[in-house]
Amino acid sequence: MTRTRVHNQFVSLDGFSAGEYVTFDEPIGGARSLFGWFDGRVIEGVHRVAEPVTLDRALFSLWGQGIGAEIMGRRKFGPQQGPWPDDGWRGWWGDEPPFKTPCFILTHHPREPMVFENGTSFHFVDAGPEEALRQAREAAGGRDVRIGRGPTTIRQFLSADLVDFLHVIIVPITLGRGVSLWEGVTGFEDRFTLETVASASGLTHQLWNRRATAYDGAE
Repeated sequence: MTRTRVHNQFVSLDGFSAGEYVTFDEPIGGARSLFGWFDGRVIEGVHRVAEPVTLDRALFSLWGQGIGAEIMGRRKFGPQQGPWPDDGWRGWWGDEPPFKTPCFILTHHPREPMVFENGTSFHFVDAGPEEALRQAREAAGGRDVRIGRGPTTIRQFLSADLVDFLHVIIVPITLGRGVSLWEGVTGFEDRFTLETVASASGLTHQLWNRRATAYDGAE
C-alpha cells in the first residue's frame, strides 16, 4: 500500500519550520539557524550516507528510501511569486536535482514540466491535496509519496488527513518568528502513535505513524 510520508522536517522549540521570506540570495530566509547550527550535517545526510554513521544520519537517510514521487510547495522550488517569469529558473539544485523522481509543485500558475537526465521531473499543478496526491501516487508506481515541504503544504495534508508517517526533528533553538508547522492543525495526534528519541547532537526526533484502523487491509 502506498504511504504518504514527511521526512526531515525541522522545527524550532517555538514551533517554526521556515522563515517568513524566500529570495534568490536567501532561500531559507529568516530560518538559517534552524538548519545551520549543526554545521550542515543534516543536509549532508539527506542525500547520501555519510561517515560516521550516527543516529541522526541513519534517520535522515530514510528520506529517499521507497519514495516514488514528491509533492512540494512552490517556495521550495523558487522565490518567484505570481505568474512565472521567463527567467530560465530550474530550481535551486542546478542540472542534477537530488530527488530522482517525479515532483509535483503546488502552484496557482501551471506551466510545462521540466525533465532532467537523472530521473527528476518537475510538474506544476494547480490542485488541492487530494488531487495532487492522486497524481503523485499514479506517478510513484506503487512506491511511497513524500510531502517535501514547506510547512504550509504539510499543514494542508495533515488537515486533509492524508499523511501516514511524519518525521519531525526538534532543533534546540528559538526563532521568534517564521512559518509555523502546527498553526491551525488540531487533533491530528489522535490518529498517530508517537515515538521520540534524542540524539547526542541535541536533536530530538519524533516519529509519527498512523494508527491502524479496522479498515486497513480490507478489500
